[in-house]
Amino acid sequence: MDYQQQPSKIEVIGGRVNNLKNISVNVPLHQFVAISGLSGSGKSSLAMGILYAEGARRYLDSLAAYTRRRISQVGRAQVDEVRHIPSALALRQRPAVPGVRSTVGTVTEVFNILRLIFSRLGSPVCPNGHRIPPTIKIAQAMDLTGAAMGRITCPTCGVQFYAFSAEDFAFNSAGACQKCQGLGTVEQLDDQKIIADENRTLEGGAVATWQIPGRNWMWRIARELGVRTDVPYKELNPAEKEIVLHGEERKVPVDLPTSTGRVYHLDALYENAYNAVVNSRKTTKSERGLARINTFYQFTTCPRCQGRRIDPSRWQQQVAGKNIVEAEALTLGELGEYLQKILHWLPKDMQALAQNLTSELGHQIKPLLKLGLDYLSLDRQASTLSTGELQRIQLGRTLRTETTGVLYVLDEPSVGLHPDNVAGLIEVFHELVNQGNSLVVVDHETSIISAADWIIEIGPGSGSRGGQIISQGMPTQIEHAQKSLIGPYLQGTAPLHARPRVAPDQLFKRGKVEFTVSQRFNVEGVQAQIPLGCLTSVTGFSGAGKTTLILDSLLPALKAQKAGEQPPKWVKTLNNGGIKNVISVDSSPVGKNQRSTVATYTDIMDNLRKLYARQPEAQKLNYRAAHFSYNNKEGACPACGGSGVIALDIQYLPDLVETCSLCGGHRYNQAVLQVKWKELSIADVLDYAVDDALGQELFQNEPKITKTLTTLHDMGLGYLHLGESTPALSGGEAQRLKLTSHIHRQQKGTLFVFDEPTVGLHPQDVRTLLQVLQKLLDQEATIITITHDLDVMANSDYMIDMGPRGGNHGGQIVASGTPVDISQKSSGLTAKYLREHFNLYQKA
Repeated sequence: MDYQQQPSKIEVIGGRVNNLKNISVNVPLHQFVAISGLSGSGKSSLAMGILYAEGARRYLDSLAAYTRRRISQVGRAQVDEVRHIPSALALRQRPAVPGVRSTVGTVTEVFNILRLIFSRLGSPVCPNGHRIPPTIKIAQAMDLTGAAMGRITCPTCGVQFYAFSAEDFAFNSAGACQKCQGLGTVEQLDDQKIIADENRTLEGGAVATWQIPGRNWMWRIARELGVRTDVPYKELNPAEKEIVLHGEERKVPVDLPTSTGRVYHLDALYENAYNAVVNSRKTTKSERGLARINTFYQFTTCPRCQGRRIDPSRWQQQVAGKNIVEAEALTLGELGEYLQKILHWLPKDMQALAQNLTSELGHQIKPLLKLGLDYLSLDRQASTLSTGELQRIQLGRTLRTETTGVLYVLDEPSVGLHPDNVAGLIEVFHELVNQGNSLVVVDHETSIISAADWIIEIGPGSGSRGGQIISQGMPTQIEHAQKSLIGPYLQGTAPLHARPRVAPDQLFKRGKVEFTVSQRFNVEGVQAQIPLGCLTSVTGFSGAGKTTLILDSLLPALKAQKAGEQPPKWVKTLNNGGIKNVISVDSSPVGKNQRSTVATYTDIMDNLRKLYARQPEAQKLNYRAAHFSYNNKEGACPACGGSGVIALDIQYLPDLVETCSLCGGHRYNQAVLQVKWKELSIADVLDYAVDDALGQELFQNEPKITKTLTTLHDMGLGYLHLGESTPALSGGEAQRLKLTSHIHRQQKGTLFVFDEPTVGLHPQDVRTLLQVLQKLLDQEATIITITHDLDVMANSDYMIDMGPRGGNHGGQIVASGTPVDISQKSSGLTAKYLREHFNLYQKA
């Protein structure tokens, strides 16, 4: 078939995923398509719920059943028909946070090739200390089987030994440091934290580790062992202290009274102050519990490998003058030069093999460099990376395949990216399309939307008020489309400012927080000040040190000061300016599963349960508030257990998740649903959107519920349903929901810190967010936002811009002051884009 006669568009007919209202839309193929709309309008439902779901499902359907069974599959989308859809790959908004064993080298897979280079091209040292030059024979020996694999002979002394394989350089495998098992850190119980207060008695909580749940009666067993529990710990004799700290773990008969007055006689296991922590750590499953237990430990750099993870026995082997840990310490940007040195260093007969390995490594790092990640070193722990950095690594892995004919669906790829990174991202998008692929991007970043070939806008509102196509066309058409919500922001005709800014000469009128960071990661010798009662934005290139300065230094220092503890050792000075409370609000999902809803997260559910328990029918049946919770067996549907859905495992097809046929997805058992209030069951009420409940004055006689509903409306979350699952909310929606309990309180002496508060927010929603922040400021709060959003910067009272770039080229405050001052006077990267942003709105 001639290329010109091939389909030019994906045809979506009758899309009904989530809130989509039976939409039909054409999505151009071989183009860069941006999908825009308010938060909750249905953008991701079209992109991920239909385009990706159908593209991935149809590709997997072509595979053998045995293969499909081992791949996480996507179910059939709620759509009548999707025509001409290619195989699809997706990049989601929230990449999984890597574990402690992951580094930049492992998550990018660059370290895999580097280990192969050291194994096949390296210069080993024999057991007698003779260095052997690189030779093709070593590489050939590694490809043998059985006992001969890797066995080589030293040309100097004739000793035979085994050369290191690629696995022998892996810190998660055979190459792990023998002391720390490849973690780079060792841990030991901190003696200083075992005893909470020597002036307390054992009964009064002198032993901190006996306050761990399940150990708070350990002092009773100690009493049976002859230890005095009613005198201060410091007055105990050495024998008694020995029992408390190191007593033998054994069963001891003891009487344990309960809160009801009953006494149980049992043989209880005695755990001394140290064993209480060790044993608890082995059995604790919850993250919160483990975090609490870990406070009793000291984590220090491993003395054997100096934190390098790879056992020192592997450090002698060299490639082009570097050992494996020195090569791993290189940044992605420095690897290219090192690869050239390797080629020059090797003999002629090894060039073909070396070209193969070095070109593969170069191929892997190329897209990562284009995405501005040159400053990341291979040995950096992956858990310290920002969301934006993780997303770009994920995107880089996808790009290096250089496929053609694929549909890429990207959900918020600009999350955590500096405007300069976004410019590089747009280049990559065009490259993907030029390779013959199709690209669909869900994003709110106006520079990304402006750069698209085609825009599809969904709205007009959110939730039940969204789900329709309101405009589509080229960016120049959308800018002037009458119904478009994004058009005014592309043109710069929308209002830029959403809150009053503090006059420059009044910035520090109420005081300030001052602190100094001596040396932490790339932040060194930095002194910062935050004006009280103002909105301060901390900005800068990805990896410039924003998170280190605020989340890793200021926050723990303020919390330690409040608790009377020592601040982090890298925070040298701190003047808290009267800050007593610190509230950190990030964009992590609210709740862990679909049982968490808007009603359960706020106080609405508790008040609803009490309301229904007061109804005559409920009292007649002796129903308590617990009966009106779908998380209790009294109220839950017996078929689905209160989840509202049932998952069916149907062998090699994807699990089928169906609405529970018994309760119809309402979660409750039929008996509970018979209790009515205003002729509505509790499930009927949970189906209401916030604004609908307010508009119909449903709770006019329930002031507590009305107050929370009004707060949700004021925060721009009126479209959410009371029974809506909270883990599915966007990052920005999650942040605003977390503020519901704070918004109407007096906030003097409280510092709020927002990490990327505009995640998933349309520019119009950003204005709503800024008005929410202003409500906190009106209550005398102090606010810090870590942001890349130019609208938030423009609406800030004060800015701290870090840079000049990321990694080793960052870590300094390059400018501080009002947004206007920084845009006019600073030569930094942030100032450049902020200046352009101000100019766009001034021209309009």
